[in-house]
Amino acid sequence: MSHLDVSGKKLMLNEEGFLIDPNQWDRQVAEVLAKAAEGIDKLTPEHWAVIEFIRNYYLETNLAPMVRSICKTTGLPLRRIYELFPAGPAKGACKIAGLPKPDGCV
Repeated sequence: MSHLDVSGKKLMLNEEGFLIDPNQWDRQVAEVLAKAAEGIDKLTPEHWAVIEFIRNYYLETNLAPMVRSICKTTGLPLRRIYELFPAGPAKGACKIAGLPKPDGCV
């Protein structure tokens, strides 16, 4: 287990860099995770559309959404989602959104 310091908050991460406590997440944490864990320098409005959808879906269902739902809701094609999140929507976007690693994600 490792940790990440964001504005004086010590955030615990699992061995793959996912937040242990999703309640510690905020937009600043997302910016830091994007840069530190995924190499994304700046989150754009397209990034935020995906992150906010994934986060809201998870908070309502306690599950990560299927990729098809992400594409349909955001209006972004799958290719664009992978351009935004090179590690993929499950691993990259969920990590930045402060969510646990989705089941079935390798």
